Order: sequence, then C-alpha cells, then structure tokens
Amino acid sequence: MEDYRSKSFWLESLPGIITPNPALLGSKKANVVVIGGGYTGLSTGYHLKQINPGLEVSILESDICGYGASGRNGGFSMTLFGLTKGITKFRFNDKKAHAAQVYMEDAVDYLHDFIEMNTIDCDYEKSGYLLVGTSPAQVKRIEHDFEIMGKWGLKGVERWDRDRLKEEFNTSFYKIGWFEKKCGILNPARLAREMKRLAQEKGVVIYENSPVTDFKKISSSRFCVNTGNGEITTDYLVFATNAYSILFPQLKSIQRPVFTHIVMTEPLSDQQLDGIGWKNRAGIEDARDLIHYYRLTKDNRIVMGGGDVSLGYGSQLDRDLNEKTFSHLQNHVLEIFPQLKGIRFTHKWGGPVSVTLDMAPVIGYLGENKKAIFSMGCMGHGVSMTTTNGRAIAEMICEKETKRTQMFFMGRKIVPWPPDLISYGAADAIRGFMKIEDAILYK
Repeated sequence: MEDYRSKSFWLESLPGIITPNPALLGSKKANVVVIGGGYTGLSTGYHLKQINPGLEVSILESDICGYGASGRNGGFSMTLFGLTKGITKFRFNDKKAHAAQVYMEDAVDYLHDFIEMNTIDCDYEKSGYLLVGTSPAQVKRIEHDFEIMGKWGLKGVERWDRDRLKEEFNTSFYKIGWFEKKCGILNPARLAREMKRLAQEKGVVIYENSPVTDFKKISSSRFCVNTGNGEITTDYLVFATNAYSILFPQLKSIQRPVFTHIVMTEPLSDQQLDGIGWKNRAGIEDARDLIHYYRLTKDNRIVMGGGDVSLGYGSQLDRDLNEKTFSHLQNHVLEIFPQLKGIRFTHKWGGPVSVTLDMAPVIGYLGENKKAIFSMGCMGHGVSMTTTNGRAIAEMICEKETKRTQMFFMGRKIVPWPPDLISYGAADAIRGFMKIEDAILYK
C-alpha cells in the first residue's frame, strides 16, 4: 500500500488507506473482460453496464486502479489529439484533423458533465487551458494552429497577446497565448478511484493485484485470460493497457512507452501567489517539441512536468525517476517565475505514456473477428480522451453505431515500431533532434 502512494503526489493525497480488491482466484466467466484499471478500462466497464446492464463485465488490474498513468499524469482535461493540429493534419488530412479536434472538444465536455453528473470529488476546476509561445519560433507554431482553426470555423479559442498575458501573469516570459475556456484541471488519482467506485456500483467486477500473464483463443469467439492465480473466459477482450501494452508480444509493436517526469513545489503563500499572478488558474503548456506542462493544485502548489523524456529498452517499465530532468524542471519554474526563488520542491515522480510511431491515438482490433479490442497512443494527453475512448469501445461491443465509433482512428492501419534495438535507436534519435530544435528555435 505504501508503494502505491509513493508513485505520485496524487496517489499519496488520496483519503484513507488504499486497500486493493481481492485478486482473481480460480476459474470465472464473463461476457467482457477488460485488462487494465485506468481511465480507459474503468470507462469501458462503466459504459458497458450503462448500455447493457445484463452484461457480465470484469476488469483485471495488475496493481490498483489508478496505479499507472491515470494516477500520475498532470491532471489536464484538454482537447489535444496526438501532437499539434498541424502534425495531425499532415499525417492524416485536413478533414480528419478537423474531426479529431471536434472529437476532443466533445471529450472535454463529456468529462466535465460526467464529473458533475456523478458528483465526483476530484478537485476539478474548469479553469481553461493556455498554450503559450515563449520564442519567435513558438509564436509561429501557435499562429499556424490559429490559422488551421480559423479555416475550420471552430470557436472557443481566444488569442492572448502580450498585454493580455501580462494582465494574467507577473512575468515577461510569454509572447502569445492560445486559451481554451472549456478545458480544466483535476486530481487524476481521485478521478480514477471515483471511476472505480462508479463502475462497481454499476455491477462491474474489478480484480486488483491480478497481473495478466497470458491469454489465448479457446474457440472462434471465446478467450481465456490467465493471471497466474486464476483464469477467466470471455466473449470479448479489451486491452486498456496503453503504455503497459509493451508486456504483451501481440501488442508490443503498436506502441512504445516513453517516460515523462514531474516536480511539485510546496504550497505557495498568498503573497507568493499574488506575486506571480496566474489569476484564472489555467493549465499551461509551452509550444516546444519537448513541452513543459504546469498547473496549480487545490492547495496552490505548482506542478511542473515535461522538458525531456526517458526511454526504456524493450519491456522496461522502471524509468520513472530522472534526476537530471527533475533538476531541469525545478530550474524552469524559476525561469518563468524568478520571484519564487528559494521555493522548496517537495515531490517528484514519473511514469510511462503510450506513443505510437506516427504520434496519434488508435483504437483497433486484434484478430479478424473484432472481439479483441485495444486502445493506446494517447501521447500523454489522455485524461478526457480515454474516458470517451472507453465509451466508444463499449458502444462498439454493444454494436451501437455513434459518431464516436465512426471516427477515422477506430481500426486504422498502424505503422509498427521496429524491433527493440532499432526502436530504441530511432526513439533516441527523435528525442535528440527535438532537444536540438528546442535549444535552437523554441527556447
């Protein structure tokens, strides 16, 4: 239990003792088995029971619900699909990039409504999202996205110039801003644990401390999933494993885990908060390649993440800590807000995010009968996306045709990652290029 809390401030801040559900033991049956107890898996289970209460739905979680990215991320509910809108447009086309933006706007609205409707206590604030440019090249990148949004005719984004930014922040660091009012911030671990509660109230059976060791088809339409201490047979199998999909040979080539890192300050005093401004409390990202993302917590700590990533080799999932990146992030807080000199940093943590080779999300099928479904590639922007992705997966299983199930990234063709040695070299080369570009253009 103590180890769960050490994985992030968010898990540490959960009220009460974290007591895992009993593990899967013996032989069980279900209509749908979901592997993974993060946002995607919990949302899938919840929405399956909402659509068809008679379904027998089980979730297998290797640790506790919210242990992975769902309990360690920055806590941004945002409309970003993949990377920038320009990259999404280049990879797919203008029409599909437009559809992705609308999908994500709907996802942010749905998460807001989901939290309100279920009175979820997760420190949610609809404070907005602010993308800032801090160099001429970053300004150019943001201007390009403004141009794309203008051609699409979409509303809901405000352009903030230097004067508007100075009204909001007591810093000269920012040169342009892209503000989306509909976005928000929250405590991600609280959201995950509340989603677990809601899924169980709907009748979803959740087994924790139940790592899946293997799975196999036992007939044309049935699977058997093993955990070492138990097994469960099912008609449908959902891999809601994101970065942890690296542990399954059948899914390994679809994505790779990349590790992002976060530091957190002590709570700011009223005087310190007045000194930096940040009046609307929006979550912020800059427009570098290796972005910095930062926000305030309920008790006015600054959370600062990004700046660089760590890479694992093969199936490594133990790259959470990177002291060089932690130091960089601490320095970046003071680069933006030099008036906070001397502030103490109390927490640091990290975790893996799921990255596809073409830097875009995917929901796909493992096998031709479309009864094994996977979801991955959120690129670190999955809080609202995964909740809606889980809803879409539930609709797919229940054969409900909706605007979500018709999205272009459902069942799209995947560009696979190459074998481990080549993948590691390619990822390191991409990371190196991004660092050079950030140093030359985007700093």
